[in-house]
Amino acid sequence: MFAVMDSLEQKILAAFDGPGAPVLSDLGDAAIVKDAASRLVERGWLRATESPDMYARTEDGRLQLAAPRDVTIYSRPECHLCEEAKEQIAPMLKEFGARLTEINIDEDPELRARYDYDVPVIFLGARKAAKHRVDPAQFRRQLRDASA
Repeated sequence: MFAVMDSLEQKILAAFDGPGAPVLSDLGDAAIVKDAASRLVERGWLRATESPDMYARTEDGRLQLAAPRDVTIYSRPECHLCEEAKEQIAPMLKEFGARLTEINIDEDPELRARYDYDVPVIFLGARKAAKHRVDPAQFRRQLRDASA
């Protein structure tokens, strides 16, 4: 089940995209923004930091902002299945104008715990599209459907 984000929640998640922490009150009415941020924390898309009213976007939060044809591959160096998957999907990414983001799970303890024995894991937008091996015909259909 996927939670639907309202525009304020999208604005809050997007605000935590780059360097420099945003001030929540700059995003609108402080009480409303804090309530929306709390919902995002409950969903696991933001996490509170040590500073009051400061948050960091999680990887799950980044995926929520991904466009339908944004492809994320969770992998690790020297993984032969990861390299095979990237080779298989590369022509389709070009064909459909999809954007690839590669995430090294070994650089994030949370992602390593989640995907340690499952790489590669490929997401198309916010949905898991493949794990371990890619079925090229199925992946092409998923990209085509995301383009519609």
